[in-house]
Amino acid sequence: MDNTGKEKEAIQLMADADKKVKSSGSFLGGMFGGGHHKVEEACEMYCRAANMFKMAKNWSAAGAAFCKAARLHMQLQNKHDCATSFIDAGNAYKKSDPNEAIKCLNAAVDIYTDMGRFTIAAKHHISIAEIYEAELVDIEKAIAHYEQAADYYKGEESNSSANKCLLKVGAYCAQLEQYQKAIEIYEQVGANTMDNPLLKYSAKEYFFKASLCHFIVDELNAKASLFLRGSVPVFGSWESCLLVPFACLQVKEFDSISRLDQWHTTLLLRIKKTIQGDEGDLK
Repeated sequence: MDNTGKEKEAIQLMADADKKVKSSGSFLGGMFGGGHHKVEEACEMYCRAANMFKMAKNWSAAGAAFCKAARLHMQLQNKHDCATSFIDAGNAYKKSDPNEAIKCLNAAVDIYTDMGRFTIAAKHHISIAEIYEAELVDIEKAIAHYEQAADYYKGEESNSSANKCLLKVGAYCAQLEQYQKAIEIYEQVGANTMDNPLLKYSAKEYFFKASLCHFIVDELNAKASLFLRGSVPVFGSWESCLLVPFACLQVKEFDSISRLDQWHTTLLLRIKKTIQGDEGDLK
């Protein structure tokens, strides 16, 4: 479907909105001469133009139009509408300019935190983290935003959502060889889920991942981490512990029996290298 007409209409609407803003004069001076009403109309026109740009798939223009609406909403002290427009701008920019998308989402996050809407702010920190993951490949910054999201979720007692964010951080820390931080996260989330009847079976996975990180650092600590809370084994028996070094030394064969994802394969290969290095030192 040809939306060229929509784009032309949007351009004209943007021009009309710009004129309306200028004719309103200064904001404080215009408050008593219809300027306030004109600014509100301009906000609506910018949003309509943005949606037309979206129909024409001109994502940068859509983002810019939503940003203009957001700034006017801020001028009018409409914080919620301002944040919503910045989110709309960020979503449009995601398809054309990741850096601009992050700026817009950060602006919305600042407004939501100022309003005390920490759960919504956390949600958009995750969106920013995902952009850093997928588009900009800046894992350190992705980690920072996942951690901030987890912190906000914890403050709002949304522990399940906080754990999801922490698990993302743990996975990336292990990949970046920040093993101690990864261990602390996996053991923390594992301990938190053991007391939940619906989640306790997931604890086994988290403690196992912590053990893989331990094996790279210290084999004795790894064995100890497999048995938590006194005599209650996480894996059921010491025989289960033997699967870790076995899987490390026979990664290809183990993968054919139980399909491994990239994270597990990477960690097991690192452990294999560590074990083989220790054997070389003994010789």
